[in-house]
Amino acid sequence: MGMVGVALFVAVLVGGWLWTKEPPYALLFTIQDEKDGGQIVAALSQQNIPYRFSDGGRGILVPQSVVHDTRLKLASQGLPKGGLVGFELMETQKLGVSQFAEQINYQRALEGELARSIQSLAAVRGARVHLAIPKQTAFLRDDQKTSASVLVSLHPGRTLDQIQVAGIINLVASSVPQLSSSNVSVIDQEGKLISQQRDPQRNAGLDATQLKFLREVEADYGKRIETILVPLVGPNNVRAQVTADLDFSQIDQVAESYKPNPANETAIRSQQTAEVGSGSPQAAGVPGALSNQPPVPATAPLTQSGPGGPTGAAAAANPSQNFTRNATINYEVDKTIRHTKGVPGTVRRLSVAVVVNHRKDPTKPKPVPLTPAELKQITDLAREAMGFSKDRGDTLNVANAPFTPAEKEVIADAPIWANQELIATLKELARYLLIAGAAFWLWTRLLKPVFEKLMEPPPPRLAPEKQEFEVGADGMLHRHRSYDEKLADAREIAKKDPKAVANMIKEWVDGGEHGK
Repeated sequence: MGMVGVALFVAVLVGGWLWTKEPPYALLFTIQDEKDGGQIVAALSQQNIPYRFSDGGRGILVPQSVVHDTRLKLASQGLPKGGLVGFELMETQKLGVSQFAEQINYQRALEGELARSIQSLAAVRGARVHLAIPKQTAFLRDDQKTSASVLVSLHPGRTLDQIQVAGIINLVASSVPQLSSSNVSVIDQEGKLISQQRDPQRNAGLDATQLKFLREVEADYGKRIETILVPLVGPNNVRAQVTADLDFSQIDQVAESYKPNPANETAIRSQQTAEVGSGSPQAAGVPGALSNQPPVPATAPLTQSGPGGPTGAAAAANPSQNFTRNATINYEVDKTIRHTKGVPGTVRRLSVAVVVNHRKDPTKPKPVPLTPAELKQITDLAREAMGFSKDRGDTLNVANAPFTPAEKEVIADAPIWANQELIATLKELARYLLIAGAAFWLWTRLLKPVFEKLMEPPPPRLAPEKQEFEVGADGMLHRHRSYDEKLADAREIAKKDPKAVANMIKEWVDGGEHGK
């Protein structure tokens, strides 16, 4: 009995030690489709990898030491598929499939590949993509635009910011031919349209990238002002808030300008001259002057002899024809072409507000306001740090006021059932307490009585004069013996004559009937 108790106690201790030293399990995959879960469990069973389930069977856990190797092995088998089919669908197409079926399979494969890409985001638990690809037509009147819808299922407590949503939209639009980003809609698992969320207060026309750039510009100007004023007023004694008006319009302008050509820089492009003349002498002299005319033919008076004297007048001789000259000269035109492209995001106006805390004076119990000279110095430094421009319409307002001490924020303690670390600690403590309780019960109920019996000292032997006597079966007077002594004598008799002892026990069992 004692050896059995010791063995049981050792077995409990070893089992408890192995229980506490069990390797930790880590999440292998979160199953989105039951078919994938069955295939993964079958693959783990074939590879003799222990596994467990969590999260109501949606999570598969394996020992943490083999989680990465197991993922690589399952990935080589194409698991998990996520309940989606990708371009592997095109590998199993049969010969002779119709063009319509081929187009449908291609669309299914494209939707599956896009959904897998979207699921790779950390905040996305699952995704579905639906593409509406119209049939191409040669008539412009019947032409329809391609559109897409994306449904994302997010992990609990996770959200997608506008930059991530814009990334999903661009991913889908860039993967589908003739798909514009404006024709892509993204909704979450609650049915909310998250692809068109805008800032309701201001900048309604800005997209996520422009709004982020605006916030960065405002934060940069505020940091400049605070950085230059902190050495003067001390840390936590200045606050700067900047509101920037940025111009995100992109202007592409081309201008052509003409100016008169100086006389010494005149360049002739082409020249054409045509002349028509007769036998008249060539022109000579200065062009455009009266001398540039042919000489008039000389005339002389004519006389006529006879009884009546001269009877005729002098007539002109060698009359000349009209002379014509045409000249066309084309000069090069002076032209300047200027190509101007505006950079988006230029600052149109800055509005800055700066608040400075009162100055602490060791000689006075309360902080004192800044002097006008100190306030002017701070204003000048802030003006230079922000790059103040009067032509741009910038404004700067510096105020000096005492800061109200911030009240300590009281954070409500989370309920015990929501504290995962505390729950894990309590589970570990309960495990050790259970092992300790089992060991204590075995010790008090089984092992301790056995050890106490073994360690009990033998009873003292009585002196001869104090020993008690009794009458034996033979009628003789014998010394009264203790139970241990009788038990020792019985064992000795059993060793010497086991046959006699067996016959005696048989008679006891038969109740004395055998001897009758």
